[in-house]
Amino acid sequence: MSHCHEHNHNNRSSGLLLVLFLTGLYMTAEFAGGFYANSLALLADAGHMLSDVGALALSYFAIWISTRPASPEKTYGYFRTEILAAFINGIALVGIALFIIYEAYTRIFAPPEVKAPTMIIIAVGGLIVNIIGAFLLHKDSKENLNIQGAFLHIIGDLLGSIGTIIAGVIILRWHFYLADPIISIIIALLILYSSISLINEAVHVLLEAAPSHINVEAIRESLLEIPDVIDIHDLHVWSISSNKIALSVHVVTEFIENQQILCSINNLLNDKFNIKHSTVQLEPEGFHDCGCPLNLY
Repeated sequence: MSHCHEHNHNNRSSGLLLVLFLTGLYMTAEFAGGFYANSLALLADAGHMLSDVGALALSYFAIWISTRPASPEKTYGYFRTEILAAFINGIALVGIALFIIYEAYTRIFAPPEVKAPTMIIIAVGGLIVNIIGAFLLHKDSKENLNIQGAFLHIIGDLLGSIGTIIAGVIILRWHFYLADPIISIIIALLILYSSISLINEAVHVLLEAAPSHINVEAIRESLLEIPDVIDIHDLHVWSISSNKIALSVHVVTEFIENQQILCSINNLLNDKFNIKHSTVQLEPEGFHDCGCPLNLY
């Protein structure tokens, strides 16, 4: 494994660990404040923070285990662990969002009195913690689905803190206690939307579908432009992890310069499509129809 790859993993691990510590610390304060202020918005945000602690811990574990070397049984290694972590985080987000909506629904008909000043102060502290967390994870979330899952948890919390502050101000100014469950529902719907998107992306990888940014037909056309390539078939492109793309293809050639053709194919896949892990089978014309003409045994 290259030094650069290890360095990226170390950066992700240290960033996640710091966010995990900050989130866990403030989650405790927010739960206590939510019970004291009798605020569902605050308790909902604290509950989401509790899921964040689990999600961040899961993401951290996934990053650690994904660095383990490949084995004879797991020939691709443990890269898919991060995708599984993203999928689990997405499911957890859906569950949390639905629970918040249910709790808010029960409070709409009998909104309890809420201690708005406490609610606002604690939510402002949570907002600061979430902004720091989002800043630490933002860059890696664009390149790694596992980190994206953790990042979406933090963004959900950030929105929750903003919503709680708004609800607290409305209650403090106009004593409109319905603001607490209404804003909780809005926050839950935003969390639900982002979590479904995350689940879809994780399932896409787990089902070994072609990455959304890869045009399979463009690969086919580019390969056919290589000199001495007559035809291609059984072209497959899939993701091993968020940033590891694999390819396998059967290439029909005139078998003039096998090594040169292989170099051309691998260079094209690397330079044009950033695919570094590929399996290419060269075949003489008619090989696939007639089977292997050579009896080697």
